[in-house]
Amino acid sequence: MFKRVMVAVVGIPFLLLVLIWAPDWAPMLLVAAMCAIGAWELLHAAAGGRAGLMMPLTVLMAALVPLDVYLADGAAMGPLLPMAALAFVTLLFLWSVLRHGRDGAPSFGDVTAALFAGLAFPLMLSCLLRLRLMPVVGKALVFVPLCISFGSDTFALFAGMAFGKHKLAPRVSPKKTVEGAVGGLVGGILGTALIRWLGDVTVGEALCTWAQVPLLGIVGSAISQLGDLSFSVIKREFGVKDYGKLLPGHGGILDRFDSVTFVCPWVWLLLALGG
Repeated sequence: MFKRVMVAVVGIPFLLLVLIWAPDWAPMLLVAAMCAIGAWELLHAAAGGRAGLMMPLTVLMAALVPLDVYLADGAAMGPLLPMAALAFVTLLFLWSVLRHGRDGAPSFGDVTAALFAGLAFPLMLSCLLRLRLMPVVGKALVFVPLCISFGSDTFALFAGMAFGKHKLAPRVSPKKTVEGAVGGLVGGILGTALIRWLGDVTVGEALCTWAQVPLLGIVGSAISQLGDLSFSVIKREFGVKDYGKLLPGHGGILDRFDSVTFVCPWVWLLLALGG
């Protein structure tokens, strides 16, 4: 617990500095680094030594996705992604063909893991950058998925420790309980209420109505918890405890930002459709 708290003490001010006061290229570099590290963690867990050349290709592709979002300047797709994605897929299968039948050759499952790590995962997490780049209120909107996810995670943890009796998904995450999940829903509501209030105070804009806060909090928390469980399924399948050791007490990027990865695209999509 001490390590978790210390990471928060250092990490929260750093996030505030980069996401609020730094120029737009700084959050782009932050998200690109998170995507690259997360892609490495995921492919390392799924393929290990079989990844070979797929590893640098996947890490590079994952880092290019946020750069494309930055260059797109509000458009759905920038100039890099189409050609980079096509080259990435082609090179992955070329490597698979060249290595087929040899010791340590990548399986089709390894290739699909690389595709998820290099494209799907960074496209999801890069929605955090899309929110940050939105005009006028982007510096507030970027905290919506963070407040929902972290509020949900925190309240689920303490509610589970205090009241947990009934297992939620024992084959996926043995320590998670139904009571903890309910606490997570409460945390999602409180996180949404916090960012709604901060929107009023900081940018003078209501990011949502007070009547919408419970709905957004509950739905956001449910998606957040699904993200957590989804990345836990991957860990269970490949027999790893944590994706990495970058964040003491938390694990790797995927261990800490698994729920955020799922919430970000939903928040961005709802705002894009509503705006």
